[in-house]
Amino acid sequence: MFDQTVVNMIGTGIKDTLYMTLASTFFGYVFGLPFGIVLYVTRKDGLRPNRFIYFVGDAICNIVRSVPFLILLILLIPFTRFLVGKSYGSSATVVPLVICAVPYIARVVEASLHEVDAGVIEAAKAMGAGKLQIIWKVLLVEARVSLLNGAVITTGILLGYSAMSGTVGGGGLGDIAVRYGYYRWQTDIMAVTVVLLIVIFQLIQNAGSRMVGWIDHRKR
Repeated sequence: MFDQTVVNMIGTGIKDTLYMTLASTFFGYVFGLPFGIVLYVTRKDGLRPNRFIYFVGDAICNIVRSVPFLILLILLIPFTRFLVGKSYGSSATVVPLVICAVPYIARVVEASLHEVDAGVIEAAKAMGAGKLQIIWKVLLVEARVSLLNGAVITTGILLGYSAMSGTVGGGGLGDIAVRYGYYRWQTDIMAVTVVLLIVIFQLIQNAGSRMVGWIDHRKR
């Protein structure tokens, strides 16, 4: 079964899976990090409470997170086709992955910033720090370990979602598992894709744990 064609296909599947996972994580944080900061700042105990903005942001997060990823992927097909010109393949899958990731990341960021000791924030205010200075030089710095932990967890989740997208032609290892392991009952190829997904997940988790240990001064 494992001739050169299959080996090349699996190699391409690995590259597509890594591309979908890392690209969606990156763009998810491009939009999700500022979204999470806005949620934290506008909550009732935030730096600048605003009930309306927080209500809208909170509602968006809850609505998107309540929709299962496969359903969201299908719902976004017209939007995905508009952005990338097609609704299948690894590049097309990045679009729903990012939209799915943004509200989750925003919640992670909001929770991480909320963990920062209020005394540190008050001390910064007493020294005359402005709101932007508090966000960039106090909150994000103090919450860096929690934020990185959240990024590692998010990456692992998006890896699973990228594999799930294979059921609708999303590309990557998930697509190979569905086409060969399910439709053709080639369990050997299915087993290889599952093992590779586990290995990739473990590599992401181990790399993330090492980075957390490196930046966390409490573990030095």
